[in-house]
Amino acid sequence: MNDSGALLPWLVIRQDDNGNRYRVGRYATRAEAQKVVDVFEDRGHKQLYWVERIGQADGSPAATSRN
Repeated sequence: MNDSGALLPWLVIRQDDNGNRYRVGRYATRAEAQKVVDVFEDRGHKQLYWVERIGQADGSPAATSRN
């Protein structure tokens, strides 16, 4: 049995205006996940997006965001 967390350990998280957080996707590398965040930000999405590694989320977007 495969642990998909080991294969896709990087998450893109979105936080809406009400503070609700949602997983946008899972990715194999941090760079791949960051590209997704960059696309959303470049398109002018108003929500907050960031990258987290599974099992190491500290609830602080600034810790893993490029902003």
